[in-house]
Amino acid sequence: MRARALWTVAPGQAEIRDEALPLPGAGQALVRAVVSGVSRGTERLVLEGRVPPSQWAAMRAPLMAGDFPFPVKYGYASVGVVEDGPDDLRDRRVFCLHPHQDRFVAPASMCVPVPDAVPNRRAVLAANAETAVNILWDARPLVGERALVVGAGVVGLLAAALLARVPGFDLSVCDRDPSRAAVVEALGLRFCAPEAAPDGRDLVVHASGEPGGLRLALGLAGFEGRIVEASWFGDREAMLPLGEGFHARRLSLVSSQVGAVAPAMRGRRSHAERLALALSLLEDARFDALLGPATPFEELPAALPGLLAAGGGGCPVVTY
Repeated sequence: MRARALWTVAPGQAEIRDEALPLPGAGQALVRAVVSGVSRGTERLVLEGRVPPSQWAAMRAPLMAGDFPFPVKYGYASVGVVEDGPDDLRDRRVFCLHPHQDRFVAPASMCVPVPDAVPNRRAVLAANAETAVNILWDARPLVGERALVVGAGVVGLLAAALLARVPGFDLSVCDRDPSRAAVVEALGLRFCAPEAAPDGRDLVVHASGEPGGLRLALGLAGFEGRIVEASWFGDREAMLPLGEGFHARRLSLVSSQVGAVAPAMRGRRSHAERLALALSLLEDARFDALLGPATPFEELPAALPGLLAAGGGGCPVVTY
């Protein structure tokens, strides 16, 4: 049995490789991919070779192959149909944290059934939605808080949409790209440019991927405000104004990273339960606004640099 997989082989270069696929063993499932999603932020850093050596172990995706910086088979948002495996999964649609590949064998425990109400394309958002769930667990929002999300990318908007469900929340989404106002408003959220962003925020979630966005978040937090850093800069340094009013306003800056379950739920929810929750939250059809263009798998190597270009739209979808 053979499979085709996307490998990143040099800065800005990817190729499809043919490889042997083992038969599924006990506790494994053979999955035929239908679609997969491209995570713009992380996969851009991988494609550009900008994962710092100190983070090579931490940044390994659960089922990736190869080693950083290159060659590496990377990705973590695949939706497919189980062709062989445990009876309770056979012929079912599942989401799996697997790289871009047309067929693959994975642990059955990592193949999470997709709810009937979630179509295949929207299901690729599950990895980003899981990140958003973890952000909320780190943020611990309170009823009636004044909040701001800086960065209207996919993760920022998923987090904002979930935060907006908190009763009495006063929430705005800030981005320097005015073209993103339409998708913000499609989710029923309020958009603002950086120069018009409200200050005195109790909670600020930063998800722009740019150090300037984090500096803005620090400046807009109110007294004893909480800033949740959901971006990752790879090998770039972020110069921050930790003088000025940082101490006088008693601000708290905490990182949120999906590799570990946030402390608020650690020991009470597993990674699989968190992912299943994220999939269930995608039953909201408004999240289709977060999906980007569809690209056939065969065209992915040539299209990938453009799909990952900074300032792009929603989550690119790969079709098989």
